[in-house]
Amino acid sequence: MEDKRRRARVQGAWAGSVKSQVVAQPATSAKSLLHQRPGHSWTNKEHHLSDKQFVFKEPQQVVRRAPEPRVIDKEGVYEISLSPTGISRVCLYPGFVDLKEADRVLEQLFRDIPWKQRTGIRGDVTYQQPRLTAWYGELPYTYSRITMEPNPHWHPVLRTLKNQIEQNTGHTFNSLLCNLYRNEKDSVDWHSDDEPSLGRHPIIASLSFGATRTFEMRKKPPPEENGDYTYVERVKIPLGHGTLLIMEGATQADWQHRVPREYHSRDPRINLTFRTVCPDPHGAQR
Repeated sequence: MEDKRRRARVQGAWAGSVKSQVVAQPATSAKSLLHQRPGHSWTNKEHHLSDKQFVFKEPQQVVRRAPEPRVIDKEGVYEISLSPTGISRVCLYPGFVDLKEADRVLEQLFRDIPWKQRTGIRGDVTYQQPRLTAWYGELPYTYSRITMEPNPHWHPVLRTLKNQIEQNTGHTFNSLLCNLYRNEKDSVDWHSDDEPSLGRHPIIASLSFGATRTFEMRKKPPPEENGDYTYVERVKIPLGHGTLLIMEGATQADWQHRVPREYHSRDPRINLTFRTVCPDPHGAQR
């Protein structure tokens, strides 16, 4: 009898425990379902991950800029480049001819030189060169498909200037191309003095009289640039009254030069370019 009472008490306690557990876990009400946003916590996690893993960044572009031209306007010797061809060097001597003498030379050469405007050929097109020229030397000289006939009759002033340059530089020359820029509209386009008749690594002595004009140089581009001069090195040299410029080494092989047209009024300018023409261009090695 006592065992039956004990079992009844145990069964009653177990039933009460089960009932209390059911009450402790209330069913979800319709109201709580209304306010719950399904998948809300997953959406937040997904958004958080996307911010970390899929952030778009603008790709950085490599900006290629053309270098600023180097200005050379002081007396000195300047190595402007070094390449497998050799060293390109320019030597600048402002006031090589003093002012009073330079005035006299300008007036006399302007009057006495047999200046002539020649016809150039570019491709299949002929054009009048935008300057006047004259040639002195015992040999002919051909450039830009223009042949200058021999002229051994040197003007005394030109011979004196040639001797003065040779004594001061140690270089010798046998020919001279004279250029007269009548005003700001006259010019010479990009070119190199690299004709075979001048030999390898020719030396050019350029002596200027009259108005100052800017002598521009640009380095020839490497093969991978396909002839594009946009990003090459450049040099600007103001050439004033009585100034001497020497170009030597690999300058003609690696660089081009020009005297551009200007848009402000300019007085006449005479430029004398002394050089050595070889009788046998195939055997000329300097």
